[in-house]
Amino acid sequence: MKNMLKNTRYQYPLSLLMLIAVITLGSCDRSRNDKGYEYFPDMAHSKAFKTYTENPAMPNGKTMQTPVEGTIPVDMVPHRYYEYDTLVDRPGRELISPIALNQKTLDEGKYLYDIYCNQCHGELGDGKGKLHTSGKYTVPPRSLTDPTVMEQNSGQIYHTISHGFGVMGQHASLIRPEDRWKIVAYVEKMIQKK
Repeated sequence: MKNMLKNTRYQYPLSLLMLIAVITLGSCDRSRNDKGYEYFPDMAHSKAFKTYTENPAMPNGKTMQTPVEGTIPVDMVPHRYYEYDTLVDRPGRELISPIALNQKTLDEGKYLYDIYCNQCHGELGDGKGKLHTSGKYTVPPRSLTDPTVMEQNSGQIYHTISHGFGVMGQHASLIRPEDRWKIVAYVEKMIQKK
């Protein structure tokens, strides 16, 4: 009898421990796709509509809406000049680089120049990039060391990168404003040696 009491004394804690272990292991989800049970799950996980699908909550029935006229995305500073301003020096007079000129800026400018500009203007900025020298692009890009380009100031170069000039396309949608200024700094200090 004493032996039986001794066994039952350990049976309850051991049974409780095993029950907790079974519940814990049984509640683990190996696929990570099941959210489990939640109280009001629709408040935590709302139904998402894909970009080009119908959406009954919108007045026109479309999920993707055009931005409200006159608004701009967060952290974007709009470029207030137009393509025709390239022919005048207004952007050159009014646009001033907001970034500090240091070695880090020049290194980042070179990196960005190699991505966006090198294939046309060439490594030395002489207009002999791989697109032209390979024969795939027959119009020779302008040399950045040409005297007319050398006369341009930072704002004019920035504006040309933003809106393009001649056969050069605009890059405002491809390159962030701060990165355009880094390219300008690299072109002026390392290629044009101003």
